[in-house]
Amino acid sequence: MMDAPTDHEPILVGRVARRQTANNQNNPMSVLPAETRSSATVPMALGKDLKLGQLLLDSGKLSAADAERVLRLQKAKNLRFGDAAVRLGLVSEQDILLALSQQFDYPYLAPGANGFSDELVAAYQPFTPQVEQLRALRSQLMLRWFGTGQRSLALVGTGPTGSMSNLAANLAIVFSQLGERTLLIDANLRRPMLHELFNLPVRHGLSDVLIGRAGSEAAVRIEPLLGLTVLSAGTQPPNPAELLARPTFAELLALNAEVFDVILVNTAPTHLAEILPVCAATQGALLMVDQHLSAAADVRAAASAIQHAGLSLVGSVLNRR
Repeated sequence: MMDAPTDHEPILVGRVARRQTANNQNNPMSVLPAETRSSATVPMALGKDLKLGQLLLDSGKLSAADAERVLRLQKAKNLRFGDAAVRLGLVSEQDILLALSQQFDYPYLAPGANGFSDELVAAYQPFTPQVEQLRALRSQLMLRWFGTGQRSLALVGTGPTGSMSNLAANLAIVFSQLGERTLLIDANLRRPMLHELFNLPVRHGLSDVLIGRAGSEAAVRIEPLLGLTVLSAGTQPPNPAELLARPTFAELLALNAEVFDVILVNTAPTHLAEILPVCAATQGALLMVDQHLSAAADVRAAASAIQHAGLSLVGSVLNRR
């Protein structure tokens, strides 16, 4: 028989996030790997152009000689530094967007960086219409839920596991891009996928924390994405519904609400016995409906169960993919 978790163990997830946030508070967020940086400096320029040029130099996109050419064209044609560099064919529009994301502390990754899944469009393609819809959803949730003092929200799916996990991951990314300290928890203990999306090793996670087998080491800070921490599902248990119904799950959320601004909890689609304990702990849920794959009966059952339990159904999302 496994040992029960101690009273203070769940807070370790929050403590590790707090410690890492404090340690990184004064360090600029780095989008590109450290080994790509150089010590070259940009010739004299002013304000943001100096910073943009330095970032392009540090990432190896420009040489010092290239920067001189850019500055000459910039002065002759009265262009912005980035526009001049693109006109000379020295960098691409993608290179400029990446540099600007660093300049304005906006977490944005180059395609293929960090080994994350291509499904994380909010990290790789943040300027697309699809991600703009995610930002609109984020704004609605800030107004309706998180802006009212709530800290945690259950994400309830009625379609395939992959669709719900993708939404949860990308929504967590756009919250972190807003500067919110965000904790993403994978409470889909049947078929977890968040560790695959973020290229995390199969290791201890939520299930292990709840039974006292893991603590702070189970939470992983996603370094390239400012403010995002992921607690994956962990060891697959034989009793997910009973595990999530334990008081320690609600305690975990309450303790981490003191550290994080936003806590998103991914759940197992259509499994109401596991969804309802999570919703009870968060007090609210966002329902995702897949246009082509969600059964109408499943949608009605999930919405009815959440509302009959006296919990808040904050809204619903229609996935048209």
